[in-house]
Amino acid sequence: MRVLVFTHMYPVPQHPENGVFVQQQVLSLRREGVDVDVLHVDVKRSKWRYPASVVPLVGQVLRERYDLVHAHYVFAGIVARMQFRYPLVITHHGDETLHGWQAPLCWAISRLASRTIVVSEQMKQAIGLESAMVVPCGVDFDLFRPIPQEEARARLGLSPRKGLVLFVGDVSKRLKRFDLVQEAVRRLHAGGLDVDLVVAHKQPYESIPLYMNACDVLVLPSEWEGSPQVVKEAMACNLPVVCTEVGDVAEVLAGVAGCHICRRDAEDIAAKVAQVLERRERTNGRERTRRYDLPAIARRIVQVYEDVMGERAR
Repeated sequence: MRVLVFTHMYPVPQHPENGVFVQQQVLSLRREGVDVDVLHVDVKRSKWRYPASVVPLVGQVLRERYDLVHAHYVFAGIVARMQFRYPLVITHHGDETLHGWQAPLCWAISRLASRTIVVSEQMKQAIGLESAMVVPCGVDFDLFRPIPQEEARARLGLSPRKGLVLFVGDVSKRLKRFDLVQEAVRRLHAGGLDVDLVVAHKQPYESIPLYMNACDVLVLPSEWEGSPQVVKEAMACNLPVVCTEVGDVAEVLAGVAGCHICRRDAEDIAAKVAQVLERRERTNGRERTRRYDLPAIARRIVQVYEDVMGERAR
């Protein structure tokens, strides 16, 4: 089986965190025996590279032989559908299917692909396509694993005694609602709790497990998410999570002691974080979320590929 993965999001030296989940999926597919080529067109320097990326894509599919093309995100899917030599699989990863002007584009391109993958049931309902497959991104359980908190704090130079509240992501993205995290921490200070807010943004991906093991709770009060990867990664580190009910969060946190669904409200976030800090225990998230292990997810994607190839053969 030979597959071309086409994406506008993939790690580069200037942005090592960009699309790392796509890279992880590629590596896990290769470990499952799939011959994967990656065509990445970096659009961060210019949005004009979106339409221009049809040129390298068409050149690639004319030069090489593949069984199918797998595009990640809506614009890569639109560009990839400009070739009909090979079947197209498209994965929608985020909130673009749920709201805004991109949602109709997601609806349309999903019906032009041979198979559509979404990362949560909510996204499947949004695009209204019964044949869409729900396959969340996998987690590297070897990288994201529990280590002693004292060791993680020492390596990062963090306080050994304070309560640490973790935010992972781009603080400038309005949808992530970092402002609510800041306000919640201010309320905790006002209530007499000795806590610090730790932000992991633009950090090497390999260092994120250190932050998760060093801190006491991850807070994610997003307005929209597809299947937030950071929540599953926190589960793999047994880190308690306080998160709004977005994407598949309720499913991921189900049965995990010490985690809380919160309202999009600083007072409620502060109250839930205070409960976690008072409990002072790690979770059982790792054992409850093994179904998101990278090899397990890769095998599900391989099954999608095999179904598409079987349909083409028929």
